Amino acid sequence: MGLDRHVHTLGTYMKQRYGSKIHKLTIDAAFTCPNRDGSLGIGGCTFCNVSSFSAEHGSTASVAEQLTAGKQRRGDKAKRYMAYFQAYTSTYDEYQVLKDKYQQALDVSDIIGLCVGTRPDCVPDDVLALLHSYQSQGMEVWLELGLQTAHDDTLKKINRGHGFEAYHDTVTRARALGIKVCTHLILGLPGETPEHAHQTLEKVLAAGVDGIKLHPLHVVENSIMAKQWRADRLPLWDLDKYVRTAGDLIRRTPQEVVFHRVSAYARPPELLAPDWCGDKWLAMNAIVANLEQFGGQGSAAGRQLDVAVVD
Repeated sequence: MGLDRHVHTLGTYMKQRYGSKIHKLTIDAAFTCPNRDGSLGIGGCTFCNVSSFSAEHGSTASVAEQLTAGKQRRGDKAKRYMAYFQAYTSTYDEYQVLKDKYQQALDVSDIIGLCVGTRPDCVPDDVLALLHSYQSQGMEVWLELGLQTAHDDTLKKINRGHGFEAYHDTVTRARALGIKVCTHLILGLPGETPEHAHQTLEKVLAAGVDGIKLHPLHVVENSIMAKQWRADRLPLWDLDKYVRTAGDLIRRTPQEVVFHRVSAYARPPELLAPDWCGDKWLAMNAIVANLEQFGGQGSAAGRQLDVAVVD
């Protein structure tokens, strides 16, 4: 595919750091979310249906059992792994519950560290201190924050339940402890243009970030957006628009930032639209071609946004 030639990928980072491939194993640790349990709301974010990224949601298997099964499913030659707490908000529980589940993962052989996915408004200081303690023991630790956009009006529109300031505060506290932060961004949220995406990137870079995940907005079954899409009230980006914007953001990102992902996909029947998000390699290959033509990561850092990607 050739992405590594143009982008500082997580695979490259891990291989440079550990001398071999390090793969992620996804865990559903049965966490919930304040935007679902009534603390902030009960409807969740308008784009959210966890089945689009965790087919095993609701599993009663233990953390250790899920990791063991994940290694068996991969069937590859990887010898070491990261435990990825992905589903819902993986810092949103009692401290001792979190500690027990994280430790279960770290006690599994060949696990070298944790990726912990969460919301920016659900990361108290004691949890950061816990993650820092693992890092101090030599574990690889990444805190993955679902920001999605830096625009508060959009965050309100998608029922996110927090603003950019919550993200900035958590990033500041995490990075003060040396904890690496990976920020999730969704391109094509309702009402947003490529210019909005560029402004979000600039604010994220200014706040300080170690990694980035880019996602195209896609509509999944059982989400609020599914109803909006069926009512023809949700315009979606086409593949070309996403690829041009993602390529531009990558070029404007300093080379030391690690891209954990530059696109995403979902499988039918969960995926409703756009169709191109059902093909794992379509966007990836198109992004590689874009980077080959216009330049790779960091080649345009600090420049103004290209007119070609502005609506």
